[in-house]
Amino acid sequence: MMRYALALLCFANPAFAQSQDDIVQAGILSGWQMANGHHMAALDLRLAPDWKTYWRAPGEAGVPPVFDWTGSSNLKSVQFHWPSPQVIALNGMKSIGYLNELVLPVEVVAQDPTRPVTLALKMDLGICHDICMPAHLTFAAVLQGGGAQDRRIAAALAHMPRKAHGATCVVAPLSDGLRLQAQLTLPQLGPEETVVFETDDRDVWVAEAQSARQGGVLSATTDLVPPSGAPFSLDRSAVTVTVLAKGEAVEFRGCPAP
Repeated sequence: MMRYALALLCFANPAFAQSQDDIVQAGILSGWQMANGHHMAALDLRLAPDWKTYWRAPGEAGVPPVFDWTGSSNLKSVQFHWPSPQVIALNGMKSIGYLNELVLPVEVVAQDPTRPVTLALKMDLGICHDICMPAHLTFAAVLQGGGAQDRRIAAALAHMPRKAHGATCVVAPLSDGLRLQAQLTLPQLGPEETVVFETDDRDVWVAEAQSARQGGVLSATTDLVPPSGAPFSLDRSAVTVTVLAKGEAVEFRGCPAP
């Protein structure tokens, strides 16, 4: 059974205000209970034609989504399973996200697996067309019982980035942070490849990566600047490097020294 919650948009500029249904319809796909007792649900965002929203690492021109699960009950944890995003050009700048729709699978872990989980989510995100607007969505659902496989959730899970190994990184201090240089052993995915770095600290600013390829090795460099504006200790095991090309994404988790 599919359960939907109403979503409320707040626009930064009243001059561009449109009705909620003109821009986005949002809800929760209730999904199914997994073999491990967790529940696989999904956030379902359907945007107006040619509108987009952003990936967890949206690029320098994007706005990362923020999730607040306060108010949920019997909820121990959630894990997002992000489908592969697109690199989108807008006004000469690149951002990373999804056009027209996003089904974002969410693996829900209950405090007590014998009881229902009541989800109460507030989500802040950016949505863009010729203009960009901040949006605030609210979701509510009760997850219980076995449920049933949902083809849209299954399709999103099947479209997640492919996992890979073979990344190494050299770290060098900068006056205001760190420079991270990665070597990725990976066959070429397409004529245009975009490399995205992430750390486990979302407060660290990550510059747009510069990359070059020599045969089966892709080299990429980025700068990391923390709020302190000084060199810092980097957890290499928590670095994620994703390579995006048209229709495909490959993810390296962890970036040890050569």
